[in-house]
Amino acid sequence: MTTFLDGEVADPERFSVLFDAHYEEIRRYIARRLDLDVAEDLAAETFLIAFRRRDSLDAAKGGVRAWLYGIATKLIGRHRRAELRRYRALARSGPPEAEDGHDQRVVDRVAARVTVRRLSAALAGLSRGERDVVLLIAYGELTYDEVAAALGIAYGTVASRLSRARTKLRDALGVEV
Repeated sequence: MTTFLDGEVADPERFSVLFDAHYEEIRRYIARRLDLDVAEDLAAETFLIAFRRRDSLDAAKGGVRAWLYGIATKLIGRHRRAELRRYRALARSGPPEAEDGHDQRVVDRVAARVTVRRLSAALAGLSRGERDVVLLIAYGELTYDEVAAALGIAYGTVASRLSRARTKLRDALGVEV
């Protein structure tokens, strides 16, 4: 088994390099999937789990980035019910209203509200596996190989889930995805 950071997994200061390099990216991914108020906590928990399991990382199976996204996605899975409730609520109500506003901002907000409602409803209609694949690719900008490593599934499964999800999203949104 290959470990990260040139085998210096026992050194917490070397782990801080990994934290500094990937924390903000992981936090943003979680914030896009869940509420902002839990993103900080779950991102921190992601790195706590990674630190505790740092000896188990097999870099040959996708690297550190995919490993961290996998941990984050599993934590998000624990909050799946809240995520589904959020998508369903956004589908009903749209995004929160902005504090500032003027004519064009009002028009933009109305358009955004309609778009967010439709997209949220479409995302809520996907299976958990399909939604995880779509959001890892869209929010995390992971490759198929990285998604496969993050979720512990085969490359072909990533491709088939993404294909099914695109079809469902295209049908729900009435657009080419």
